[in-house]
Amino acid sequence: MLALITGEGVAAQDSPALTVASPAHFMSLDPAVAGDNFLHLGIGETLVDADTNGRLRPGLATDWSVSDDALRWTFTLRDGVRFHDDTMMDADTVKAALDRAVSMPGVLDKAPIADIRADGNTIVVGLNEPFAALPAMLAHSSTVIFAPSSFDGDTAVGSVGTGPFRMTGYAPPQSLDAKRFDGYWGEKANLESFRYLSASRAETRALMAESGDADLVFTLDPAGFRRLQSVDGVETAAVPIPRTTIIKVNAGHPFLDAPEARQALSLAIDRAGIAAGIMRFPDSGANQLFPPALAGWHVDGMEPLVTDVDRAKSLLAELGWTPGSDGILTREGERFALTLRTYPDRPELPLIGAALQDQWRAIGIDLTVSVSNFSEIPQGDQDGSLDVALYARNFGLIPDPIGIVIQDYGTGGGDWGTMNWDRPDVAEAVTRISRVADLAERQADIDTVARALQEDLPVIPVLWYQQTVAWSGDLRGVVIDPLERTYGLSQISRAD
Repeated sequence: MLALITGEGVAAQDSPALTVASPAHFMSLDPAVAGDNFLHLGIGETLVDADTNGRLRPGLATDWSVSDDALRWTFTLRDGVRFHDDTMMDADTVKAALDRAVSMPGVLDKAPIADIRADGNTIVVGLNEPFAALPAMLAHSSTVIFAPSSFDGDTAVGSVGTGPFRMTGYAPPQSLDAKRFDGYWGEKANLESFRYLSASRAETRALMAESGDADLVFTLDPAGFRRLQSVDGVETAAVPIPRTTIIKVNAGHPFLDAPEARQALSLAIDRAGIAAGIMRFPDSGANQLFPPALAGWHVDGMEPLVTDVDRAKSLLAELGWTPGSDGILTREGERFALTLRTYPDRPELPLIGAALQDQWRAIGIDLTVSVSNFSEIPQGDQDGSLDVALYARNFGLIPDPIGIVIQDYGTGGGDWGTMNWDRPDVAEAVTRISRVADLAERQADIDTVARALQEDLPVIPVLWYQQTVAWSGDLRGVVIDPLERTYGLSQISRAD
């Protein structure tokens, strides 16, 4: 089936013009699952795009407007857009793609969408209540517009997009090949082709950059990044991004249901030591959830998270915990033992997990670190088996951060947000934020959300992120997107 859809079969190209490596696996052809991969690589596109500063700009829609009652958004579609199977994009194909996105887990199932209609060359989205963040949500990767031939009923069988590159080979979970799409509606790609390789080990990615086996490499471990900085013919960059390393806490766990218990966990964390010793970026310790890169959401003047081991011990003692003979706390015959789930795709996470294991043991908590597939975290949230989890969350996945905040910190929480924690004042503030676009009008409610998360700590911030990238010195036009929407492959060329 895939060979018929791509028109090229699944055999890999012999000599791609560029090889890209990152830790992200290709686990699916479904845009609801892997839309970010296809957006990164320029295979799929969204109705609304965003620049590297997060400002919305036209994508497959040239403009959009909202009705006076704020209950109807109209998106005008770009003329002359061709899918990679040579069919034309129209309002009916876009409606079908959006209907599917609404029905799948993702950002649109959190939006108050009443209906989606195709009307001439426009898409009209009706709402149950005002929702100013809708255009930003339509820039999210799960809303990538694929041709109808990408699906057999409800099953994704291909990835037929509209981007400057078309997929020509696919060998999940490790590789994908693509060629320039000469029927692209916009500026044509400089490169004729590329190959994407998934390499889960950070050491492997660094060696690929050093040896020339990969031309463009994302997400390096601190040691590999430092080494590559001194390698001739390799360029490197580290860019602050709106991503935070977070500890998700099951606030319904009997050991963790009191805010004081979660505060004790936070007080025991040596963020400065982790930032300097593991990440090698000393200023990256997170003293609140939202990083400085998120203008308006990072609250200046809020009491910062600090390290205070003695205070952590006192809080736990006030909750009835006493040290056992081995130093581990006990209460009513139960040891304070937790399991932390994390994953190796981001090479620093297991190392941070090991540091947390030592730091929490210093206050009497026996922490087991389980390193597995990232899917174990949402699964544990859904079945209730999760104690704590360590992961990185990108608040720039949607140009307007409220799109992620709704998913993670609205009523009921989310797979990558709160678990068994609800505060009506936060839920109400999140709803109000979603209804207005002006930052000044939102600011009081944003402060409410940020301060509540800082006080109750249903998630515990650890670090703010730097995206680390290495590339071959003969490449031109490399652009690092702090929002991580795109790898910018269509702009890259090689020096003559």
